[in-house]
Amino acid sequence: MKLPLYWIDAFTDKVFHGNPAAVVPLEKWLPDEVMRRIAFENGLSETAFFVRTGESRAQLRWFTPTVEIDLCGHATLATAFALFHHLGQTGDRIGFSTRSGDLSVTRRDDMLELDFPAQPPEAAAPSIELTRALGRAPESFLRAKTRWLCVYARATDVVTLQPDHALLAQIVPGRITITAPGDDCDFVSRTFVPDAGIPEDPVTGSAHCTLTPYWAGRLGKAKLHARQVSARGGELFCEQRGDRVGIAGRAVLYLRGEIEV
Repeated sequence: MKLPLYWIDAFTDKVFHGNPAAVVPLEKWLPDEVMRRIAFENGLSETAFFVRTGESRAQLRWFTPTVEIDLCGHATLATAFALFHHLGQTGDRIGFSTRSGDLSVTRRDDMLELDFPAQPPEAAAPSIELTRALGRAPESFLRAKTRWLCVYARATDVVTLQPDHALLAQIVPGRITITAPGDDCDFVSRTFVPDAGIPEDPVTGSAHCTLTPYWAGRLGKAKLHARQVSARGGELFCEQRGDRVGIAGRAVLYLRGEIEV
């Protein structure tokens, strides 16, 4: 069986930057184990699979190389990019049914904007284990449902941090985002996802479901310019909208091909 595959760098306008995602359009769902094996073979943070259910509607699922996950920003952006730019999607909005409910992506000039659920963090007690794994104590610890949020004083603290990934893999919950005020943007961040087999995620849209409400509250403004300062780097434009967040960015095609399974 031959399947089309699009490899798209998300949250960037340059290849070799942003977060690469594979997008596999399907006419009907494959067995879960086959999709997991495809994601493992691709070796990217996420592979997105979708099945169209209407003119501007599709079911969407995301797999890391090891597990299926509930929410993924960059692979959703990549899926919308493939639909709008390569698969004939008309109009300026596409809706997705997912494990995290109804999501949508809207085309706005040269950017695509995700509409995602807000996941605001709450203050948490300091964690000795997490501090040891990060190698440097943050100013404050917060937690959302599936994520630690560790806040540092300066952008350089985030950029230069060298965590112990073996120790991070023992932390619960197993998704850790570190953040600080930005020098040329509102805030910067990095994200580690050992519970999904991803030591460091290049650009993490879903983390901004937590970062956006935190920084919107701290800075007193709804619209925010963010950078994820991983080795590849990425740029996001976020907006707090009550219990939802807008997360916008660009994307670029790196590879278009065909796989055989």
